[in-house]
Amino acid sequence: MLPDIGSMEDGVADGIGDIELFRAIVEAGGITAGALATGSSPPAVSRRLSVLETRLGVRLAERSARRFRLTDEGTLYYEHCRTILADMRNAEAEVSARGATARGLLKVGAPTELGRRRIAPLLAEFAARHPGLEAHLVLSDAGLEVGQDALDVALRIDRPDDPAVIARKIASVRRIVCAAPSYLAARGIPERPADLAGHECLRLARRHRLHDRWRFRTGSGAEEIKVGGHLSSSSGDVLHGWALEGRGLSLEAHWDVAEDLEAGRLVECLADHWCDSIDLFATFPPGHPVPPRIRLFVDFMAATHLS
Repeated sequence: MLPDIGSMEDGVADGIGDIELFRAIVEAGGITAGALATGSSPPAVSRRLSVLETRLGVRLAERSARRFRLTDEGTLYYEHCRTILADMRNAEAEVSARGATARGLLKVGAPTELGRRRIAPLLAEFAARHPGLEAHLVLSDAGLEVGQDALDVALRIDRPDDPAVIARKIASVRRIVCAAPSYLAARGIPERPADLAGHECLRLARRHRLHDRWRFRTGSGAEEIKVGGHLSSSSGDVLHGWALEGRGLSLEAHWDVAEDLEAGRLVECLADHWCDSIDLFATFPPGHPVPPRIRLFVDFMAATHLS
């Protein structure tokens, strides 16, 4: 779009404005037609052209009421104007296209089991859609942080405490208590949350915190039960493996054990006392604009309807 010539009548136009103005005059065929094309008045356009000629120190066109003819210098300047404006359009198109394409190195962090089972194939699919992208996946149950762990995106359970990062909710999933049929046959099936006191419960430890309080819904509201057992780990994948081996009850996100439940390798317990949901957030550093590789990946994850 051409600049508003009328709004700059009392000032000196910038270089690009001069270039666009001169091209419009030449291609329209004169001052009056050029004024019409730019939405300005002939006197304003004539003054702008005179200012340009004074700045350049040459006459660009011979002009009268009936005639407009470029000088040799005017012809040379016009050709350069066309080239410069074409290069600008090409540059804008290329940069805009890059905004729709992920390029460079994308470092993503995720919880171990969710990352291995669900995020890894999704990240590979995203990378396949963007050939200019190199993707690196970091797996940890320690609670990855964008800044501390040098990540572009950290997929993490629950909203982070750090207000300096941007957090976007990707998905929600319910948590369930489950165990292998062999464990339940040997130790019995808990019928209410209080029964967990007599069971081996597999507990997750993250950043020196042992998650030994499991939350349930009861008729009177939410209830937290302190659980115990002989086994704990910082790896959710390890807890899942122990549950499959019949070593105890495990509190798992449904997306981590859905296939095992369907195959009968694990059995849900306390279904009438459904545990609270957990949220998965994509966290990333603030920036304006957000780099395309980050923005596009987060949009891709949000659109997968992960559950």
